[in-house]
Amino acid sequence: MHCMMCETFSLSHICKNCQINYLSPQIRKQKIYHDIELISFYKYEEIKTLLHTKHTDVGEYIYKLLAENSMALFAQEFQSSEQYDAIGIDDHVRNGYSHTAILTKALHSQHISPLYNMLRAKSHLSYSGKSKYFRQKNPRNFNLRYLPKKQIILVDDIVTTGSTMQEAIRKISHENIAFCLALVDLR
Repeated sequence: MHCMMCETFSLSHICKNCQINYLSPQIRKQKIYHDIELISFYKYEEIKTLLHTKHTDVGEYIYKLLAENSMALFAQEFQSSEQYDAIGIDDHVRNGYSHTAILTKALHSQHISPLYNMLRAKSHLSYSGKSKYFRQKNPRNFNLRYLPKKQIILVDDIVTTGSTMQEAIRKISHENIAFCLALVDLR
C-alpha cells in the first residue's frame, strides 16, 4: 500500500513520516458556549482531504490515525484529580463506523472513560456544507439517554458554525460539561 500523502510504500494509509510531519496537533482553544472551552487540534486546510474521507471506504482508518495523533495524545497528557466521561456527538454508525465513536474511544485513559450511544440526533438531515442559517432552522433535536454522574467531555470531528456543539451543550446542560474537543474548529 502507498501513503495517501507522500505515496511512498507504507503498511499504513499514512506513513509514520507524514504522521509526524503533517498530523502533529496544533492545539487551539476558544470559548464555544458561555465559559465552556473548545479545544481543537488541526487547521482545516491542512487535513481537509483526510476529513473528506469520512464517507468513504478508507474513512475509518483515516479517522483512527487522526484520533491517535490528537485525541489519544491529549488523553495521555491530560492530568486531573477528577474523572470524566467522554461523549461523542451523534455517534450513530454510518458507512460501517461512527467517526465520533472513533474519536471518543481514543480518549480512553486513566482520567477519561468513553461512553457510547449517549447523544443521538433525532434529525437525520445532512448538515455537511450547510449554512449557519440552515443549521439553526433545522436543529438536530438530540436525545440524551441519561445524564452521567461525572463531568462530560463533548467530542466532535468538525465544528463549522458551533451550532451543533452548542445544541448538544444545551441538551446536556452546560454545568455538566467540562470542555469540548474537536479535530477542527472552523469558527
